[in-house]
Amino acid sequence: MSSSQGEKGGLSEAAPNDITQGLFDSPSQTAATSKTPEEQVSPVFDEASPSSTSSFEMLDTESVPAPYREVQPHWFFCFRVDDNTSWLPFSREDSDKLETAFQTGRDKEDDVVVAVDGERYDVRVKERKRYAVYWEQGPTEVRRCTWFYKGDKDTKFMPYPEDFSKSLEEAYMIAVTLDEWKRKLDFPNGETVILHNPKLIMQYQPLGLQDDWVSSPSEQTRPRTVKRGAESISVEIPDGEPEEVDHLVFMVHGIGPACDLRFRSIIQCVNDFRNASLSLLASHYKRAQDDGQVGRVEFLPVNWHSALHGDATGVDEDIQRITLPSISRLRHFTNDTLLDLFFYNSPTYCQTIVDTVASEINRLHTLFKQRHAEFNGAVSVVGHSLGSLILFDLLTNQRNGSQARKGVPSGEPSLYSNTLEQTLTRLGLQQYVDMLKGENLDMESLSLCQDSDLKDLGIPLGPRKKILNYIKRKWLPEKAAEYQSQDSQVPLHATSDGNPDSSGLTSQQSHFHRAQSVTSPVDYEYFDVGIGQVSIDYPQLAFYPQTFFAFGSPIGMFLTVRGLKHIDPNYSFPTCKSFYNIYHPYDPVAYRIEPMIVSEVDLEPMLIPHHKGRKRMHLELKDSLTRMSMDLKNNVLGSLRTAWMSFARLPTAALEEGEPTNETNPQESEGVFAEAESSVSAEQREQPEIKVGMLNGGRRIDFVLQEKPIESFNEYLFAIQSHLCYWESEDTALLLLKEIYDKQGVAFEQPQQ
Repeated sequence: MSSSQGEKGGLSEAAPNDITQGLFDSPSQTAATSKTPEEQVSPVFDEASPSSTSSFEMLDTESVPAPYREVQPHWFFCFRVDDNTSWLPFSREDSDKLETAFQTGRDKEDDVVVAVDGERYDVRVKERKRYAVYWEQGPTEVRRCTWFYKGDKDTKFMPYPEDFSKSLEEAYMIAVTLDEWKRKLDFPNGETVILHNPKLIMQYQPLGLQDDWVSSPSEQTRPRTVKRGAESISVEIPDGEPEEVDHLVFMVHGIGPACDLRFRSIIQCVNDFRNASLSLLASHYKRAQDDGQVGRVEFLPVNWHSALHGDATGVDEDIQRITLPSISRLRHFTNDTLLDLFFYNSPTYCQTIVDTVASEINRLHTLFKQRHAEFNGAVSVVGHSLGSLILFDLLTNQRNGSQARKGVPSGEPSLYSNTLEQTLTRLGLQQYVDMLKGENLDMESLSLCQDSDLKDLGIPLGPRKKILNYIKRKWLPEKAAEYQSQDSQVPLHATSDGNPDSSGLTSQQSHFHRAQSVTSPVDYEYFDVGIGQVSIDYPQLAFYPQTFFAFGSPIGMFLTVRGLKHIDPNYSFPTCKSFYNIYHPYDPVAYRIEPMIVSEVDLEPMLIPHHKGRKRMHLELKDSLTRMSMDLKNNVLGSLRTAWMSFARLPTAALEEGEPTNETNPQESEGVFAEAESSVSAEQREQPEIKVGMLNGGRRIDFVLQEKPIESFNEYLFAIQSHLCYWESEDTALLLLKEIYDKQGVAFEQPQQ
């Protein structure tokens, strides 16, 4: 059989129909021994030629055959990647559900729909198709599989079509019942299956279907192995997922359509991350799962790249018209991937990206709640690379309750401190600081100035408009919210009982506020975390995220480029109170956040523990060498101290006469070496726990993965891979699970190695 036929499941689709209609219409036909007319197929049973069975005589069995038992089917689905086709089994739970629906729905006219794979897919049983629920994906074929084959060059068993499997099962049943083996089963296309014995069944191809270049008789007659039942083949049937969902996580991708070095989509990468989390739940939360405390965490992908590069925007066609024809592959990669960074800087396409991410998250959240009506857990968000920056900007501009201004919570600090120097520096007008200070102006008095007042001070028209626009659109609304917070003694975004406050503004502050709208315009030129030139409207999420996880994030770099040098330690996202910045030490795109909050202390990032409960061996060796060097340094200092003390105690008369010597006070020498030793011991001590702002509730923000031993040999060689490693990182997945379940009061247990 040709390679193309093997990829499609073995035999042609026409063969099973002919066999079913011609060979097995009645049981009497199965025992026929005479030839039928040419337009009919060969008899099902015939004596196998000696040459075709001689090599298998040793495998024949003499024992009494076991009684016939009906084969147990298992359901598989087709998985295609590029030109490769494979068949993957459903979990036992999903396969049993499909089989039950198949048996009970035979007499029904309407198709039966079964939710599988954690309800992320729906299978239409009669149609034999599997449809994705949450994302766009073409339907895939589903089979009720009972018979399988594998050629010499195949690595896995492939299922036969259902009709063909039914024909094989009927022939097998007759052979077992009559105890007649060494018979062959012929097919209309010339292929033959020989049933040597219950454990040895082979399929042979006719010479006409062989490849032209095959000339060796041994190659022409090379058979395929045929197996009955999924339990007889080496296939790993996955474990079913717990039905109860404890937590929902949305994962936003970065630039480009591919998320790893294998050029896989966000859907496939999130599938890997979900599988890693399920495996870790089974190993690190086994007792909690057995006690019913833990279900599972659902991860859903958020795809914005296809919307940006789709027909709706037409941006790809516009870019293609101006793209040079040379080095076409490199230019295509640039257009499809790297340009996403520039698109996010564009006011038009930035709005498209942000709207797509928010609407897709809200759509997925609504759909998930419809399919999991009993779900009452929290929701978190994950952003990789540029996706983390998109989420950061989106979360910064969320509105908590009835805030007067979305993006900066009323009564709470913003990313910037509102001093005159910082404000003018942010606006690029630092040259006027001394002039305004000379007039004893601060931000409050500056807000009372009019255009004519600034003109009298000699400030040109352009800077005047910048200052007045900033005061009107930003400073006054923030001060009004601050005054209201002080008057009410309760933050504007919440009442004393924690419920959103729907009360209006007082009369003395009403003139400071614009009318509230569903979305709040953000002026990039003056907004705290602006990036471009004009304003966009940030949409609201339908929920308050519990935690924001950033993978390989450039947030710190973008904030610095935007002119932000320091993040107020009291600042936190309006609707999200936890933030983790997770990165690989060799990731070229990742930047830290903590130095922007705590600049006076040089904090090392938190080392993410290995999921097996220890440091990697090469890191332990490095720490051991460091400790050895510190011990050696202490020993040397101790020896020098002893020698110096002995020298200092020598009597003066024992010294040779000559120039007068300066005697050393033993107490002073002791103090010198004690100070040196204390400095060394201070280096050995771990740094005390420091509160790092409120972005993560006072806890640490920067978390670094442990590099693999092979990566430590050449960090440049693994730089790109380091930026794409998070999807398959068990250490990263375990950190997320610990953060999620710690908030639920469920502690993980380190499995015994």
